[in-house]
Amino acid sequence: MPRTIETLAGIAGVLETVGGSLFLLGLFTRPVAFILSGEMAVAYFYGHAPQGFWPVLNQGALAVVYCFLFLYFSAAGAGPWSIDALRYRKP
Repeated sequence: MPRTIETLAGIAGVLETVGGSLFLLGLFTRPVAFILSGEMAVAYFYGHAPQGFWPVLNQGALAVVYCFLFLYFSAAGAGPWSIDALRYRKP
């Protein structure tokens, strides 16, 4: 039976590979960004927060930055050059 950390690392790898590819293309940007934001929050609280709460002291600053960046994109959307914009363009 796999250990928890190996399972979490495997799930994170799949989320980052598939989600990062979709995010890069601008396809399903809002839901993908929301899921990746949650992944970064989990990564911070599992990997960095046990060494202390403040991100500067526990080397978790990038996880927090990516969490809020993905949260912004989940609210704002991908922009005019994305595949999502092409899909929802009115003729």
